[in-house]
Amino acid sequence: MAISVSVQSEDFDVGVEVRALSIAGVGAVASFVGRVRESQSGLFAMTLEHYPGMTERALHEIAVEAESRWPIAAVRIVHRVGRLLPGEQIVFVGVSGPHRGEAFAACEFVMDYLKTRAPFWKKEEDANGAHWVDARETDDTAAARWQR
Repeated sequence: MAISVSVQSEDFDVGVEVRALSIAGVGAVASFVGRVRESQSGLFAMTLEHYPGMTERALHEIAVEAESRWPIAAVRIVHRVGRLLPGEQIVFVGVSGPHRGEAFAACEFVMDYLKTRAPFWKKEEDANGAHWVDARETDDTAAARWQR
């Protein structure tokens, strides 16, 4: 299986990422793109920080775990760091495999685990100032459904 992980400040091209997953023999490519959304408090910006090396290893381990659960061909994770504005892309998760069911499930699994297991720290800037964002219970609940 091919696993590719990038943590970067630069934006990414979704079309390029999807085409790279469309390798010979795959019948399905499932992908997810996360964007900075505006919040009720009028989000001005979001800053994402990470621990270089540790973050990439954690993302790779999540992809390996997805591969151990489903017969997939490739996983691609791109996660941006730095200061991002509303509407900008944050994350791309793409999975290719022989069938759509496995590709969709693996893509959702990777995203759920990325939200709970990857070492990223998020600070939001809004009309009330800047504040660090705590982990959300809904993310933990989503990831818990994958526990064996």
